[in-house]
Amino acid sequence: MEQNDNKKPNTPRFNMSWIYFTIIVALGILLFTSNGNEAAGKGGGVGKKDNYFNFKEWVNKGAAKEVIINKDENELRMYVAPEFIQKVFEADVKQTGPNPYLEVEFGSVESVENFLNDAQKDGKFNGHITYENEKSGDMFNMIFNIGTALFFVFIMIFFMRRMGGGGGGGVFSVGKSKAKMYEKGNDLGVTFKDVAAQVGAKEEVQEIVDFLKNPRKYTDLGGKIPKGALLVGPPGTGKTLLAKAVAGEAGVPFFSMSGSDFVEMFVGVGASRVRDLFRQAKEKAPCIIFIDEIDAVGRARSKNPSMGGNDERENTLNALLTEMDGFGTNSGVIIMAATNRADMLDSALLRAGRFDRQIHVDLPDLNERKEIFLVHLKPIRVDDSVDIDLLARQTPGFSGADIANVCNEAALIAARRSAKTVCRQDFLDAVDRIIGGLEKKTKVMTAGEKRTIALHEAGHATISWFCEHANPLVKVSIVPRGKALGAAWYLPEERQITTKEEMLDEMCSLMGGRAAEELFTGHISTGAMNDLERATKSAYGMIAYAGMGDMLPNICYYNNQEYQFQRPYSDTTAKIIDDEVLKMVNEQYERAKQILIEHKKGHNALAELLISREVIFAEDVERIFGKRPWISRSQEIMGTEMKDSKEDGDANVAALESPAEEKEDQNEQEPES
Repeated sequence: MEQNDNKKPNTPRFNMSWIYFTIIVALGILLFTSNGNEAAGKGGGVGKKDNYFNFKEWVNKGAAKEVIINKDENELRMYVAPEFIQKVFEADVKQTGPNPYLEVEFGSVESVENFLNDAQKDGKFNGHITYENEKSGDMFNMIFNIGTALFFVFIMIFFMRRMGGGGGGGVFSVGKSKAKMYEKGNDLGVTFKDVAAQVGAKEEVQEIVDFLKNPRKYTDLGGKIPKGALLVGPPGTGKTLLAKAVAGEAGVPFFSMSGSDFVEMFVGVGASRVRDLFRQAKEKAPCIIFIDEIDAVGRARSKNPSMGGNDERENTLNALLTEMDGFGTNSGVIIMAATNRADMLDSALLRAGRFDRQIHVDLPDLNERKEIFLVHLKPIRVDDSVDIDLLARQTPGFSGADIANVCNEAALIAARRSAKTVCRQDFLDAVDRIIGGLEKKTKVMTAGEKRTIALHEAGHATISWFCEHANPLVKVSIVPRGKALGAAWYLPEERQITTKEEMLDEMCSLMGGRAAEELFTGHISTGAMNDLERATKSAYGMIAYAGMGDMLPNICYYNNQEYQFQRPYSDTTAKIIDDEVLKMVNEQYERAKQILIEHKKGHNALAELLISREVIFAEDVERIFGKRPWISRSQEIMGTEMKDSKEDGDANVAALESPAEEKEDQNEQEPES
């Protein structure tokens, strides 16, 4: 019985060669069978056989237009003149074609030539006499037809391979996995030494590496390694690099694939590729499967069928769920995935037994940024003036990719001025360039516009100087950068939590530009649009999400339902939220105006200094207003650096402006128009 069960039916397997052979035969039959017709119909007309006696009569009557003699076959072809078509064929031109002919067999070529020469002398035949070799003509036609057939076959194979992604299987390989496999993970050349910072994340994945190297250490105790690890974090934090490092440390086969590679225009292809990927992985076990941007296929399934969800994407997700923890076993296959939108993933994908662990790869802190700078500075020629500690403090909220961009931009700036090494000023300019954009010193502005911008930026600097929790000022500029006509740089503290007082001081600092315009120019402009947008968003977050409102305390209306369009609060509550936001923003606006009135003289002096110098630093503000009443740790550190910079004759220090919680708010730039 076992032998019978193991026997497989001896059925022929499908092979693409069958299709190629069939097409070649069909093209050959088509071309070769049409050869005779094409040769016969060379002149665009029909032909009929006749005897030599009738041929001579038609020639003597003047019906011959051209005679073609085939010496090898002792045959000739006489093309009939148009005026004799009706007499010879007893049919009109529509039926016979424009060039009908007679096929005649003859006995001797010499007799035919003598007859035609006599007819030409007598004026009965005025056409041409030509000769053809049937054998050479057939050979030429055969070569031409074979070449044509091979050309079409080549074109067909080329397009079929292109449709199949170049895998060689043509359209029949569309359901095959597109994962790129590395036979040994260390072929990638990436280990934990290449991953700077991310100490916590590396500790999490180290256990996976230990299991792949020594599985008995865990199995002897009855333990099981997690089947899946989900790397979650903002873009550019090194999730993909960390997965490569895991494969490189473990030295096992590594399958790399993007979530979008499962999606195809054909129905059922995504699920087929999932099954094929896991089939290959089981054959190579132990191994690692890495799916980058898994949210492309792992997004939460719609609970409302009427919304018209993408069934193909859901079928792919179902196949992935089944393969990860279904009836089949995937022993030795570890799945790693990366995404920056874990909140959108399906809950079934995140349960224990599938992605057992969520490893958070967060933005680097101060010490981690130092390590990342050390990695990216290795191939760059730097001089002794480069201070890595200063660069790390000036880039809070930067990801690893951002820091790599800073190093590359600094090298480009140094090369632009034909320097042999990259100095500290190049890195400071690179930070300014990345955050604020390229300087536009050639932009034309009137004296009134320049004064308005100076008053606006001086308003920000003044308010931030006298607000306890506002970020310490580094420098203020009215040189246009990107879309902004002026900008203020700050050095924020890296806070883990933010209090209401800190957020209100930041909001007051944002409103300082508009308040200064109204107080000292008598009008307001569109230059504060970015400030107002940030202040309004901050106020709505405080009221609706953080529960910091007076009328709606301790209430959070945050809603993470992707397909739920209904607000989680009533219209009455929405009116209360709007009123609270309006009240909060206007209170901070009035507060900013009050501070500017109290320090009117110093604000005007600051604005005049900006107009004359275009760029001022914190030490200039300190000379006008005196020591800042509240000195934070970040300000003390930055003050020391700026003092050293002044002694060296280089005081152009650039830093960030906004809190480190959000990358997009790191550096505040207020566009003036």
